[in-house]
Amino acid sequence: MDVLFILIPLSVALALAIIGALGWAVWRGQFDGVEAEGERILGSD
Repeated sequence: MDVLFILIPLSVALALAIIGALGWAVWRGQFDGVEAEGERILGSD
């Protein structure tokens, strides 16, 4: 039972870190123009 006092806050912190990393990637434009790279590869022939 004592391990739950460690695991629950740890899992919440990990979930917040993952959400923060995803938010940072979206904010920085990581997912803008996803199709552009596929079109660039096909059009380079």
